[in-house]
This record gives sequence, C-alpha cells and structure tokens, in this order.
Amino acid sequence: MDKQKLYAIIEEKAPLLTRLSDKIWEYAELSMLEYKSAAAYVQVLREEGFQVTENLCNIPTAFSGSFGSGKPVIGILGEYDALSGLSQEAGATEKKPLTEGGCGQGCGHNLLGAGALGAAIAIKEAIKSGQLSGTVIFYGCPGEEGCAGKTFMAREGVFKALDAAITWHPGDTNEIMYGSNAACIQMEYAFSGTAAHAAGNPWSGRSALDAAELMNVGVQFLREHMPVNSSIHYSFSDAGGISPNVVQPTAKLIYMVRSTTVRNAKALLARVDNIAKGAALMTDTAVTSRQIDGTASTLSNQTIEKVLHDNLCAAPLPRYTEEEIAYATRLRATYETTELPGTRTNEDFSVKKFVLEQTKNGLLPMNNFIFPHTPCNPFSPGSTDVGDVSWLTPTAQFTAVTWPSGCPGHSWQNVSCGKTSIAHKGLLFAARVLAGAAADLMTQPRLLREAREEFEISAAEGYDCPIGPDLIPMPQ
Repeated sequence: MDKQKLYAIIEEKAPLLTRLSDKIWEYAELSMLEYKSAAAYVQVLREEGFQVTENLCNIPTAFSGSFGSGKPVIGILGEYDALSGLSQEAGATEKKPLTEGGCGQGCGHNLLGAGALGAAIAIKEAIKSGQLSGTVIFYGCPGEEGCAGKTFMAREGVFKALDAAITWHPGDTNEIMYGSNAACIQMEYAFSGTAAHAAGNPWSGRSALDAAELMNVGVQFLREHMPVNSSIHYSFSDAGGISPNVVQPTAKLIYMVRSTTVRNAKALLARVDNIAKGAALMTDTAVTSRQIDGTASTLSNQTIEKVLHDNLCAAPLPRYTEEEIAYATRLRATYETTELPGTRTNEDFSVKKFVLEQTKNGLLPMNNFIFPHTPCNPFSPGSTDVGDVSWLTPTAQFTAVTWPSGCPGHSWQNVSCGKTSIAHKGLLFAARVLAGAAADLMTQPRLLREAREEFEISAAEGYDCPIGPDLIPMPQ
C-alpha cells in the first residue's frame, strides 16, 4: 500500500501520541505497578476502536488491543515501565530531580509504547479502509525493567498465534538490533540467623550478614570458571540493619545470572545455589531462595530485520531545529563520551568507515543517519524479555534516535530528553517505521513465509522458559 497514507495517519495522531507519551513520562511507574499507564493506554485503544483485553495472563497491568480478522496476524510490542531513582526535570541540562529519590523514564519506555501504539493505529486505519487485510495486535507489556512481563506472557503462549512480532527501542542511533542477547535469571537469596550482642555474647549469634558476604566471596571465585559470555551481578536488598553491635539475624541478596542460553544460565545458577548453601553451612544459618523473573536469549530473524531496515530508510528522518541541536549539545556536555555510535557490537570495517564519514571523525549532537544493513549475529551481554517472544514467533526490533549521541543508558539525561520535541520526533519516526514494516509483512506473503522458515530453523530446540509454571510476577 501507499506508505505515505500510513505516515499521514501517524501525523494526524501525533498530538494524541505525544500527549500519551508525556503522560506516561509523568506517571513514571515501576515494573508491575503501571496502573495509571495501563489505564491510559486502554482508554486510547478503546477510543480508537480496538478490541481490548485487560488483565492479560492475570497480570493487572498487561493488556492487548486487537483490530481486524484473519491472517496475517502482526503483533506490535509496547512497554511503559520506569526506573527508580531517576526523577528529573524535563528539558533541563543539569541534574534536577522533580522528586528526590523518585522514579523516571530512564530507558524511554514512555516513547517506546506510544510509538508502537502509533503504528498499530495506522495499521488499524488501513484495515478499516480496506487497504490492508488481516489482524494487528498491540501488546501492553509491563515490567520489562524488573519483572520481565513478556516472559510471563510467553509462558502462557500469548505470542504463539502471531505470524510476526515487531518492536523498537529508544536510543541514540537509527539501526537494526542484530544478533542475540543473553538469557538471564533473577533470584533472591534470604539468609536467616540469630541476633545477639556483638560484644557481650557474639558466640550466641549466627550472622546472616556473614553468610551473605561469604556467598559473595564464593561467587567472586566462581567468576574465573564461568563460561564465556556469562556474567553475574548482585545487590543487597537487606543487610540486616544499621547497628554494628548486633549480630545481624537477616540478610537478603538479589542475584542476576546471565549466559548465552537459558540452559546455560540454569547450569550457572545451580553453582550459585550451591555457593549459597555452602555459605549458610559455614555460618550455621539458613538460606531460602525464590525466583523473581527470567528472560530467554534473543533469536535473530534476518528476514524481518531487513524489512525493518528498508522501512528505516523509507521513512523521512526527523529534522532538528537550531534550538534542539543547541539543547542536545548542552545535554551531551554533561557526560563524557568518546565512543562513536555502533562501535560496541559491530566489528564490520565498512560500518565503522560509514560512521566515520557520517560523523566526520567526531561526535555529532544527534546521530541523524541510518546505519547500513549488515546482517550479522553479534552477542549482547544485556538481556530483554523480547527474547522470550522471539522463541514463539519471528521477531525483530530496531532503535530510533530519541536523545543525543552517546547518552548514557538509564540516566537522568535520558529522562530530561524524554519529554522534549527531540523525543517526540523520534517516537513518530519509529511509528512510521513500524507501520511501514507491518504493511510490508501483511501484503507480501513471501516475507512471512521466509521469516517463518528461518524461525523454524533457529527455534528448532524449542522454547526453554526461564521461569517456573507457578511463578507469579510481583513488584520488587
């Protein structure tokens, strides 16, 4: 179909989409607590004529909105959760929390969800007018940052009926997200001991804090013996209290165990479990563990990646005003970066040469260009619950520029920029790309056939869900 018509629909809906994005930015709700955000999306979906399902998979802040009938069925994934400790005044070029210790959209999920919804609305209008046939489903996916909402949805088979799933992520480059991400399992370890006076009768105490610290030491020694592309991180959620003259009776740790596949992550986790048991044995304390969440590795689908790339090139790039460039330059001055875009995971010399030509050997305030299409399979040590979707249906994603070049991930700078005209232009650009890609998939059966053939090969082992059948998603 004529994609200019899709772009026109998105332009017409721009005020609605940017208002929604700004509203989600203001709510800044943490994982699995996105009640206002979910309600705002549901209201828009109903007003736009989608058939809405709330409380999807018994998750209060998960939902879907579908329109159309029959095949193909294209899913568009949206997110909207925020991060703790990143409250920030919009448009500021210095750290200025709106609420001390409050939350903020440090990963741009307010933009992600609104852009994805914009694409779903454009496809809906095209189906309604008879220009496209099939079904489009917008998925409201909660808790990407802390509870892996898509994993719980994937466990229930939500995405199996899709012919393809597409999404995007805010960033500082316009490029396809190639390759795979690490699988990750997040666990809590709770040690319990016996309180006692640390000077008067310490022999009567059993220190849970000692056990937790010994566990950490054991894991440090494990690091030498972990497989390549594996990593482990931890934090204390309870150190037993602030009184040094008390033998601490409780301590809690949260561990994230990552590896190339769910199977490898589970194997590494078993060793971490044994270290926890050993620490408890050494200190005569008790330890219990519970899983918080998990994500699978990401399966690349080069067929759909190519479709997304073609639409990155087809959609008109945002144009920035002098005021926007000046703001981006001032904001970028608040963090140090000498790394050119795309150099972290892309070793292709031709790509590096292209980037050098675009940036004229220096950093631009905004990376307003499209990375070339370079089918490859790099490994990213990070994790995403989009990976779980990719094991159930052909899936691909891309990044679109919504903040200045080199902007740190999960930063107050991202929050500051997330409610500006720069961010709005990025989300509308992403909506055009997603809408164009969805239209291609719905009108060219060959693409879906090739994507499915590629998927059947890469997913031949079957989906190894990283969470148990009885695990319930809960706010941390």
